Amino acid sequence: MPTPTPVRIVRLTGAAIDAYLPDVARLRLRVFREFPYLYDGMLEQEQKHLRLFADSPGSVVVVALAGDVAVGASTGLPMIHEPPHLHAPFIAQGRDPGACFYLGESVLLPEYRGRGFGVRFFEEREAHARTLGRFEIAAFCAVQRPASHPRRPEGYVPLEQFWTRRGYARRQDLAVQFTWQDIDEPTPTPHPMVFWIKPLA
Repeated sequence: MPTPTPVRIVRLTGAAIDAYLPDVARLRLRVFREFPYLYDGMLEQEQKHLRLFADSPGSVVVVALAGDVAVGASTGLPMIHEPPHLHAPFIAQGRDPGACFYLGESVLLPEYRGRGFGVRFFEEREAHARTLGRFEIAAFCAVQRPASHPRRPEGYVPLEQFWTRRGYARRQDLAVQFTWQDIDEPTPTPHPMVFWIKPLA
């Protein structure tokens, strides 16, 4: 049997992010078609969305490379650079969005899962946030799907325990909606998302 290609984790900031945006966009399109996101996206939209990480001061993109091929990626940036609707639930509770480092997507091809790369994605983004020295918490939001969803795969294991082990706590009182088109729907629809947060001190 051939020896598996070693995987290395690379943390990218600033202009170095640009070269990997097409790879991250393709990974998002592939991985987010899976449950629970069921996302039916377009490459042009993905690349436009990801420009935010290339253009925002303080952002980071972490890439898992098997040789020269990107097999996984994760993103993060100061929440103040995200759209205002993401700030709203924090402001409503008297929280300062400027004190939050927002973790975007973590996407990894199925054949590379279970090898610790997901843990590294969190570690690298949190380490980057700490180097910036102005954030009290890290936060991300995750889609909410009912257990009875018709496209939920048999044997599906939610990531809640994984996130809890990383030190994140679910905050049902911090929620937003994102709109996208599911793979089995004719038009985009709103989807409830709930935040998970972790102190960075």
